[in-house]
Amino acid sequence: MKYRSSIILIVIILVVDQALKCWIKTHMYMGQEFNILGHWFRIHFIENEGMAYGLSFGGSMGKVLLTLFRLVAVVFGFYLLRKITRQHYHKGLIICGAMILAGAMGNLLDSMFYGLIFSDSTYQQVAQFLPAGGGYAGFLHGKVVDMLYFPVYQGFLPDWIPFKGGDYFVFFQPVFNISDASISLGVITILVFQKRFFHHVQHNESTLAPSPDASVQS
Repeated sequence: MKYRSSIILIVIILVVDQALKCWIKTHMYMGQEFNILGHWFRIHFIENEGMAYGLSFGGSMGKVLLTLFRLVAVVFGFYLLRKITRQHYHKGLIICGAMILAGAMGNLLDSMFYGLIFSDSTYQQVAQFLPAGGGYAGFLHGKVVDMLYFPVYQGFLPDWIPFKGGDYFVFFQPVFNISDASISLGVITILVFQKRFFHHVQHNESTLAPSPDASVQS
């Protein structure tokens, strides 16, 4: 797989991710939702201050540090993606690397710029794009927009279940976005197929390496 093809994949993921986030931000108020497929797949608008799936880290300073870390990771990610492409790593590994990089970039854009270009979303009003009074936060302090919600099961657990029996339970509860999904899918696929991905490279290296007999004959 060529480096240019991986960049095209990154751009496609980014465009879809940012288009959906911008639409959500400018058409829905905080907490609003609607069903896509029954009750188990919904669009539910929330924002988070930090990490994927609504996790947070260290308040305002933690937010800046996390955003800067993402920026460094993205720059290094492009270097690494170019390297594994030039060294002809397995196509699946390159695709997964591009997905992870695209996901990191998607959430990075939210953190860097959304506070500057959008007004704040509330439970009563929809945000405006490029508001006259300026955005809701400074550079590096934007909130990450989440909207994908898959509450596959909602209800009270049977009483016989230890510790949690009788409690109300939701599976899967986190609300996430396309960037989060892209990162997770890329990482999980690498973990599942790591032997196939990296065996391909080892095989190529052993094939390209000169044999001792060839060195002696020369």
